[in-house]
Amino acid sequence: MKTRKRLLIVDGYNVLRSGSRYARISLPDYTDDTFNAARERLINDVINYAGRDMQAIVVFDGKGNQYSEGQPESIGGVKVIFSPAGQIADRVIEKLAHDARERNVETMVVTSDSTIQDTVFGDGVDRMSAEGFCREMELHYDSARLDEKPVVARKSTIAGRISPDALEKLRALRDSGCS
Repeated sequence: MKTRKRLLIVDGYNVLRSGSRYARISLPDYTDDTFNAARERLINDVINYAGRDMQAIVVFDGKGNQYSEGQPESIGGVKVIFSPAGQIADRVIEKLAHDARERNVETMVVTSDSTIQDTVFGDGVDRMSAEGFCREMELHYDSARLDEKPVVARKSTIAGRISPDALEKLRALRDSGCS
């Protein structure tokens, strides 16, 4: 049985602004370092969430950056796109979702932007809110922690490291009372 292709498209800045998981990182500090840390955490979350089950694209708004060309960059198997100068991320997301549906790719868009949600849902694409994604990430990481089985430390003794013959001789020596 052939499985259908799946695609996850994430509205980057919308999720950073609307998702509780990222609020403590990105707000109210608007410095480059803070935004970079928030973007990095989101991208890492998307990498972990998508895993090998689906392709993923994170779209950030690059409209106000005159140097943004809208070219995707791959990070950990996830495509990261800053929309081209003069174009908002919403249009890029809508086009990606529409094109995926045309290719019969099962698509999920993560955003709390109601306009994008209405546009892509009307096109048959599934949607998830930014907060829904944050909850999914918490469940994902909780599940990963529960999957880790505790490893019992083995007691390392001299008796466990020497040959049985030598151990028997040492016991005999000890029990004979010789020093």
